[in-house]
Amino acid sequence: MPAFSQTNAECATEPATALSTELTILYQDAYLVAVDKPAGMLVHRSFLDRHETRFVMQTLRDQIGQHVFPVHRLDRPTSGVLLFALSSEVARLLSEQNAQQHWFKGYLAVVRGYVEQAGTLDYPLKEQLDKLGDKYADPDKAAQQAITDYRPLATVELPIPVSRYPAARYSLVALSPRTGRKHQLRRHLAHLRHPIVGDTSHGDGKHNRLFREHLHCHRMLLVAKELQFNHPITGEVINIRCALDELQPLFQQLGWSVDESMIQYAFEQLAKEQA
Repeated sequence: MPAFSQTNAECATEPATALSTELTILYQDAYLVAVDKPAGMLVHRSFLDRHETRFVMQTLRDQIGQHVFPVHRLDRPTSGVLLFALSSEVARLLSEQNAQQHWFKGYLAVVRGYVEQAGTLDYPLKEQLDKLGDKYADPDKAAQQAITDYRPLATVELPIPVSRYPAARYSLVALSPRTGRKHQLRRHLAHLRHPIVGDTSHGDGKHNRLFREHLHCHRMLLVAKELQFNHPITGEVINIRCALDELQPLFQQLGWSVDESMIQYAFEQLAKEQA
C-alpha cells in the first residue's frame, strides 16, 4: 500500500472551457493528421449538446488552415490519439481499414478492483441508441459481436473506506478492442465488474466520488494511448502514441511507476492475441 496523502495528485477537469486553445498534433503529413484529444472535448458539433462551443474538428481545422475529415471517434470523456484525413478519399480508405479491423488500438484505463490476469472478453453488445439521433432505429436489433483484449499492469489499495469495505482497490489495465461498438470498453469493463473510474454512465459513483474528493480527479480515466495502421497511400506502418504527462502525477500518487516500455510490452502482447 503506497504512502498516501490527499493533496498532491490532480487530473485535468472535464469542462471544455478549461482546455487550451490549441490541440497537440502527434502526427501530420500531406494526407493525415492525428491529435491528442483532451478529455471532455467533443469531436464534432452535436445536437445532443447544444451548449458546447469548442470541438476537435473545428479547432483543428482552424489550427492547420484546412478541412479535416473524421475516420473514427473517441467518446467525449476519453482522451488520446484521434486521427483525421485531409481528403474525403483518404478518409474513405482509412474508414474501410478501421471497419475491417485492420487497426491496432491500445488504451489504458484505471478500473475498480484487482484485475489479476490477462484475458479476452467476447460479449455481444446491444446497440446504444440516442433518443433523438436514433429515433427511427430498430430498438429490437440483435446484439452485435464485441471483443476486447485486456492485460493488467499495476494494482493499488488505498486506505480509504468505500461502502462497507475498509479500503479501495484499483488496477491499471491495458486494453485493445477488436471491434468498435459504442462505449465498448466502458461497457465491457462494467460487465467484468471492473468499471472505469470516472465513468458516469457505466461506472461506480462511490469510486468516482473518491477520486474527485481525495485525488482531485474529475475525468474518466480512459486514454487512447496508441493507434497503429498502414498508411493508406504509402503502405508504411504508422504508429502514433500520446504522452501521459497529465496522468503521471496521479500514477505517482498511486505508487505506479508507469513507463513507455511497460506499456509497449503490454500492447505487443495484446497485438499478438489479435494476429
